[in-house]
Amino acid sequence: MGTRGVARLVEPASRLSATAADPPDAAAETESLYEARQKVYPRGVVGRFARLRTLAAWCLLGLFYSIPWLTWNSRQAVLFDLPARKFYVLGLVMWPQDFIYLTALLVIAALTLFFFTALAGRLWCGYACPQTVWTEVFLWMERKVEGDRNERMKLDRGRWTPSKIARKALKQTLWISFAAWTGFTFVGFFTPIRTLGSEWMSGSLGPWETFWIAFYGLATYGNAGYLREQVCKYMCPYARFQSAMFDKDTLIITYDAVRGEPRGPRRRGVQPEVGLRGACVDCTWCVQVCPTGIDIRKGLQYECIACAACIDACDSIMDKMQYPRGLIRYTTENALEHHPTHILRPRVVMYACLLGILITAFGVSLTLRKPVAVDVIRDRNALYRMLDDGRVENVYDLKIMNKTEHQHRFVVAVRGQGALTLDPEPATFVVRSGEVFPAAVRVRRPAYDPSGSETIFFEVRAADEPSLQASSKARFIAPSK
Repeated sequence: MGTRGVARLVEPASRLSATAADPPDAAAETESLYEARQKVYPRGVVGRFARLRTLAAWCLLGLFYSIPWLTWNSRQAVLFDLPARKFYVLGLVMWPQDFIYLTALLVIAALTLFFFTALAGRLWCGYACPQTVWTEVFLWMERKVEGDRNERMKLDRGRWTPSKIARKALKQTLWISFAAWTGFTFVGFFTPIRTLGSEWMSGSLGPWETFWIAFYGLATYGNAGYLREQVCKYMCPYARFQSAMFDKDTLIITYDAVRGEPRGPRRRGVQPEVGLRGACVDCTWCVQVCPTGIDIRKGLQYECIACAACIDACDSIMDKMQYPRGLIRYTTENALEHHPTHILRPRVVMYACLLGILITAFGVSLTLRKPVAVDVIRDRNALYRMLDDGRVENVYDLKIMNKTEHQHRFVVAVRGQGALTLDPEPATFVVRSGEVFPAAVRVRRPAYDPSGSETIFFEVRAADEPSLQASSKARFIAPSK
């Protein structure tokens, strides 16, 4: 249901609320439930935080666009080969059986986000979020073609002239080219990028590659070129639950109202008058540079992405007015109220400890990860079977997992207290790269030597590479005397 439909539903109540003393358009005002979007034209800003954002963008975009082109042992260094169910990360080859590592990475990423949010607010949103990074690039291209804030506003308000058409066309060309390159690079993480490039140049791209390049390119173009702050305001859930991780000791960007109010314009060099005029000259630069279009002077708002553009803008004005910097700054609520700030507090310590434990466990697990694994399941259809020669037999199902990049022939051996033998003998199985091979084996031993059941161990070793080995224990069931 659109806005007009909703307005019709509330129309009777609106008419009842409008009295004879109300202005003629009072009822119409109460019917307006949704505010039309006002396009945000962020002003360009320079300063230490702007340089930090630029450095972060260069580093992150550099990694994104360069990693698919790196090679490792004659293959792509980072490749998520979904059809072959192989994930290559430098020297590691991950298989579907290693899904637990992806789960661990996601948990570590979530805890890292919680840790930095509790400590220093929305650092992720302001400096590392893909929406922020790509929007910065699209804004940079827009400024280069159409000019800074006032020029862009004037251009959009003006009539369509050959100059305006040329500038708009150039901007769209840059945006579409960069978005297509982004989509191509994204698909290059899942399809070898050099093969993808050759197919792109020859016009022989497959349907799925074409679809995902177009889809991700269009998503980049739409989100960074047009939606921009709307993604942060209405689509991203992080802004909604961030308050649960904030407290009075969290580092946030805030306006010092005690020092700044009452605000008002004045000549350069005129010092604030105590009780009559604050340090804020009401230049609105902090609003003009904000990529989400908020006024930081109204206090902490969920739309703030902590990019610190308002700090750079305000500091430049303070320098011109010969006032101390820091009217808008990174600080805590406790510091603003002249209370002690506690950096090491229970939630920060808890997040840090959990992160340390998880990262250590993840690193140790990766270091000790074996490229070969074996799981043993005893056949439960029968506890055991007595043979005519006086021996007892148990049947086992072995799952041999070859996580290497090559095919190997594996030899299975068994050891325990009794004189154990295997059927088939020798027990050798050829397992392809990435395969989970099911192998059925029978284990036999004298029925009463030793008496009763015992724990046995299955050992799997590659015949052509003895260092590839794995073992697993099982229970051998036998009668007692």
